[in-house]
Amino acid sequence: MKNPKAHLAGLSIVCIWSGWIVISRLGVQTRLQPADITLLRYCTALIGVLPLIFRHEWRKFKLYQYLIVGLGVGFPYTLFSFYGLREIKAAHAGVLVNGMLPVLGAVTAWFLFRQRVTVLRYGAIAVIFISNLIMAGGDTFSAGHLWGIVLLLSASVVYTMHMTGIRQWRFGWRDVLVTVPVVNVLLFIPLWFAFPTALFQAPLPDIVLQSFYQGIAVNIVALMFVAYSIRHLGLITVSLYMSFVPVVTAVFAWIILGESLNVWESVGIAGCSAGLLLYARGQVAPQALFQKS
Repeated sequence: MKNPKAHLAGLSIVCIWSGWIVISRLGVQTRLQPADITLLRYCTALIGVLPLIFRHEWRKFKLYQYLIVGLGVGFPYTLFSFYGLREIKAAHAGVLVNGMLPVLGAVTAWFLFRQRVTVLRYGAIAVIFISNLIMAGGDTFSAGHLWGIVLLLSASVVYTMHMTGIRQWRFGWRDVLVTVPVVNVLLFIPLWFAFPTALFQAPLPDIVLQSFYQGIAVNIVALMFVAYSIRHLGLITVSLYMSFVPVVTAVFAWIILGESLNVWESVGIAGCSAGLLLYARGQVAPQALFQKS
């Protein structure tokens, strides 16, 4: 395996992001509102990266590049996700947000970067995508969940823009750590006053949990791993890692939230595992550009 550190970063992303979906699902079931959790996320992250902010060379990128990378995993992404999580259980939210990433990532990598992989790997992407759909099963795609589906799919599209921006403009992990909290604190604080809030009525343990996990674990540690792995593995491979989030999320949700695993989810987990093994056996196409995995 080339660059084991980058693959280890990819595995770490899966664990942290799966935990994020479960912790977020837990958060939106407390008195905290989606806007409150979003505010805690970026304010905490901003405090955590203050030393980097003062040393960052802000002329390094253009304003629109900062906005795309910052907002792609910023408050549009979190609000789409949090409001969607009010409608759909955590395991199925992981399917809708992360299960689409291999498809969106492959399409984006093909058109923007001329990044291609072998037929075997495209087959593996298809297997994982279908397995994620199988995991949803039941009534997830019913009319009653339509609004939640739209919100979570929107989150997937927005996050793909974030990953694409990192690859397109070669943002390093330090650049990402600085960009995301600065852009979102500046733009979201004025908007926060327009959203429903219960921040000052919420129990302190809920505030501390969401602040730490959202602001430190996700917005600093995970984003650092995402930027590093995209730079060394490519957009398609990292998107594929992210597509395994639904599997781990389903297990975490079963343990932490008591969301039981049904037959559909068990079959989907097996299919995702098989797809990842198939992808690992494939080789990068000779004509691929910018692909290092």
